[in-house]
Amino acid sequence: MIDSTLNQIFSAKMSEDDFNRLSSFIFSQSGIKMPPVKKVMLQSRLQKRLRELKIVSFKDYVDYVFSTEGQKNEIIHMLDVVSTNKTDFFREPVHFDFLLSNILPEFVSTKGESNSLKVWSAGCSSGEEPYTIAITLNDFKQTHPKFDYSILGTDISSQILQKASMAVYKEDRIENIPLEMKRKYFLKSKNQEKKQVRVVKDLRNKINYKRLNFMDDVYNLTESFDVIFCRNVLIYFNRETQENVINKLCNKLKSGGYLFIGHSESIMGMNVPLEQMKPTVFRRN
Repeated sequence: MIDSTLNQIFSAKMSEDDFNRLSSFIFSQSGIKMPPVKKVMLQSRLQKRLRELKIVSFKDYVDYVFSTEGQKNEIIHMLDVVSTNKTDFFREPVHFDFLLSNILPEFVSTKGESNSLKVWSAGCSSGEEPYTIAITLNDFKQTHPKFDYSILGTDISSQILQKASMAVYKEDRIENIPLEMKRKYFLKSKNQEKKQVRVVKDLRNKINYKRLNFMDDVYNLTESFDVIFCRNVLIYFNRETQENVINKLCNKLKSGGYLFIGHSESIMGMNVPLEQMKPTVFRRN
């Protein structure tokens, strides 16, 4: 009986109506666009949820999502499944060069070394970005010992935030990082067969993780930030949503603070309180 149920789930197909209902709901909840070409991808990613819930058809799954119980228990799981989490250490390295060479010297010269720099990695995925930020800031701290910093990492996916907080990665994820930096900031697993590394505790302790949905009316964060990284996130939203998200980010960015976006993204023509400093680097008015 169990095998028969699993076979039904594996062979379940998503109808156009199922897809339209889900894609509209996903957009309303997360701002993530789901055009028709992503139907097969969505069907494939949700098969696991159907198996876990022992639901044999997508119609039943969609009905469950819209039910009172589903609204309470399933939305976070569904968004975990459909959100894309692609990232690397030192992705778009020119941003970290600008942080190290321009922002940090300016910060200590105007605010003094004893002030703590606050950075937000918005859409942090599995943690590579906030840990790269931490490495950059910690290297700066070596020559400015009184300098300190804190980093917040947020994402819509609870599962990916758990992975980020664990800070365990396959060795090949850090193959492009200089050897001296690897030795300083990563610990190899004692089990050599696993070929895994973990970010050192000193860096892990500098980062707090929190679930945040960019579609929330207000970002419920108690502090403002000197620097915000929100890279390769806007591409999943339509233009109106992009502008709304940028303005809500700016509400949490200090005057004179910096915003980084991805190199495939643009805010040209948007009504936002930002001045462009370099391509994809902006400063809060």
